[in-house]
Amino acid sequence: MNHYCLNFNEPIRDAVSRIQFAPASNNLLISSWDSSLRLYDVDKCELRLEAPTEGALLDCCFESESVAISAGSDGSVLRYDMHLGTNSAIGIHDDLATCVEYSEETRQIISAGWDKNLKFWDARSSRPIKCLSNVGLEVKSMSLSGFNLMVAFRSSIYVYDLRNFNESIQYMDIHIKCVRSISNVEGFAVGSVDGRVALKYLSESNSKNEGYAFRCHPKDKNGRHHIVAVNDIAFNPSVYGLFVTGDNEGHATIWDAQSKKRVLELPKYPNSVASLAYNHDGDLLAVASGYTYQESNEREEPPQIFMHNMDDGQIRSASASSSKRK
Repeated sequence: MNHYCLNFNEPIRDAVSRIQFAPASNNLLISSWDSSLRLYDVDKCELRLEAPTEGALLDCCFESESVAISAGSDGSVLRYDMHLGTNSAIGIHDDLATCVEYSEETRQIISAGWDKNLKFWDARSSRPIKCLSNVGLEVKSMSLSGFNLMVAFRSSIYVYDLRNFNESIQYMDIHIKCVRSISNVEGFAVGSVDGRVALKYLSESNSKNEGYAFRCHPKDKNGRHHIVAVNDIAFNPSVYGLFVTGDNEGHATIWDAQSKKRVLELPKYPNSVASLAYNHDGDLLAVASGYTYQESNEREEPPQIFMHNMDDGQIRSASASSSKRK
């Protein structure tokens, strides 16, 4: 597996909050606390767009290949035309806007923040559709899969059906740091602040799809569990059950959900793993390494984006291994 670091003419000046690959290309979207949204063409190794904003950017996502959306510390939700290099305001929260997603099925932009509101916007007209103001807590993380919207609070996941806004509550016995939807399956994975990962499947029809939880690090020789936050989780879209976790000590590990085993541990990164993303084919993994404002011993130096080529042989091997274990 080859890996390399992306080179920018000017380094990213503050912590990376999220990285996301485009729906059908190897363009990488990067939001950061230095108040800039960046679009990087990984194939050509060039920065295509750097769009400055007023507030620190806490999340980002793609609406399409040429349109992106960000959530900012000033409460703003912005929409970017990456062909023209312009942005426009979708709406605003009364406090930090921490999470944003786009639903292809309903053509809605969904944002959440510390004002304890979930807001739904019409992407075609930037018109507010609905606001759920009774969620009661600051939203920690959010993920979307089809019509299922997973919203993470301290130790529970609210699952909303976007067709009727019905909700179900999944209580987790962990302090949640992030939630990510499982590729090709109705379910989600959560990472905790103490190094645990839990997988939960929403469909109860398949007896094989029973959820489970595990610790990313084994006990030390004194019998104590290694406690470190799991900052992000990403599922490979091409290999069923394969996912990667990134933690606050710079470890990124690939797991097989079917066998419940570790597949590969990537070389340790120079700083915390802040965000992870697979491209649409699953043959390219991006890792954002940098400080996350969580630990006093984090090194305050410019973040770096590392790229890993997952070669065809590895993907076929992992896929075959997963298939045998189903």
